[in-house]
Amino acid sequence: MYTTEGAVMYFPVLFVLTCLVSADAAAPRTYLLQEVGNPSCVRCCGPSEEPAEPPKKSKVKEYAVYPMPRVQPRIEMSILKGEKGEIGGKGPPGISGKEGQRGHQGQPGMKGQKGQTGPPGNSCKIQYAAFSVARRKSLHSTEYFQTVVFDTAFVNLYEHFNMFSGTFVCYVPGIYYFNLNVHTWNLKETYLHIMKNNEETAILYAQPSDRSIMQSQSLMLQLRDKDEVWVRMFKRERENALYNDDTDVYIIFNGYLVKAMDD
Repeated sequence: MYTTEGAVMYFPVLFVLTCLVSADAAAPRTYLLQEVGNPSCVRCCGPSEEPAEPPKKSKVKEYAVYPMPRVQPRIEMSILKGEKGEIGGKGPPGISGKEGQRGHQGQPGMKGQKGQTGPPGNSCKIQYAAFSVARRKSLHSTEYFQTVVFDTAFVNLYEHFNMFSGTFVCYVPGIYYFNLNVHTWNLKETYLHIMKNNEETAILYAQPSDRSIMQSQSLMLQLRDKDEVWVRMFKRERENALYNDDTDVYIIFNGYLVKAMDD
C-alpha cells in the first residue's frame, strides 16, 4: 500500500472505454487507457524505517494505451427466420414491350424430304368436256326460228351445257363431236339447224310422211373459248314438229371433246 499525508488509500485505476463507431468508417477500434506513475503516492514503510521523501507532484498524467478487443455482434438467423409461406397467386400480365428490330437472315436450311402427292387440281384445268341431254315432250314450232330446249340431262360434265337456254358453252378450246337424234311426226315436216354461235353448220331434215321415223345428224366442230352450240327449229310453209311420248325418249343431243387445242 501507499500513503499520502498520513492517510491510507488504494492505487487508483482509471478505466476509460472509448468506442469509435461510425457507419462510414471501416473497422473501428477501441482503446483502454490506464493512468500510471501517480506522483502523489509514496511507499508505505514500517516504524523502523524512515519515510521516504515523497516525490514531487506533477500536473502531467501519463497513460498507457492498450487496444481493447473488438466486440462484433452476431445475429443468429435461424432464430429469426420464420416458416416458409404459401405460393402466391399469378399476377396480372405486364405491358408488352416494344417490338424489337428484325434480325439478320439466317443460313439456308437443309433440303427436306420429298412430300406426298397432292390432291387433283381444279376441274376446269382438266381437259375434258362432254354432255348428253334429252327432251321428253313433243314440240311444235310456233315461230319462224325457235330454240329447242331440253329437260333431261344424262351427262353434263362441269355444267358446260346450260339447261335453261339449251346451249353448250365451250370452256375447253379444241375439236368437238356433236350428234342430234329426233323422231319425226306423221304427215309433218321436220327441219332443224345445228348452230355454232349464230351460224348454221348442219341441217337435219325429214319430209312429211304417213310414217314417223328416226332421224340423226352428226358433225365435228373446232371451237374456241366461249363459242356456243345449240339447236333451233326452222318453220316454213308447212307445220314443223318433233314427236315424243311420256315413256320413251326420242329427242337427244350429244357432244364431247375429241382433242383439246394446244396452248
